[in-house]
Amino acid sequence: MAINKDILSNRTGRRKTSIARVKIYTGKRNFIINGKDYKSYFGRIVDQKLIEQPFDIIKNFDYEVHVNVRGGGLTGQAGAARHGISRGLSEMNEEFKIPLKKAGLLTRDAREKERKKYGLRGARRAFQFSKR
Repeated sequence: MAINKDILSNRTGRRKTSIARVKIYTGKRNFIINGKDYKSYFGRIVDQKLIEQPFDIIKNFDYEVHVNVRGGGLTGQAGAARHGISRGLSEMNEEFKIPLKKAGLLTRDAREKERKKYGLRGARRAFQFSKR
């Protein structure tokens, strides 16, 4: 755990219905998500790459990241964690903000599921029309 370490940043990231609280500490490259290593928490390699993406862009890996994420599915949680990490890194160092912004990691992905409307089968899908 990173109890004796200095917190460099404490930010929140969101995607769909997932909310991630991200704390960035000084230390070696280490990602802890909900008390587990990120590779054991996110089984899919695509989700693991999402978490690593902000550090790949800034080319600086000497941070320890602790994420508490809840809500949504695993991919939404990975996107929320990525958003929180990116926001934390840009808060720590203004030089990181430009490449992260250019890669689109500081923008919150606001896409959410559209609600079902009355008189329809789904959000937009109507019941099948029968002429006769």
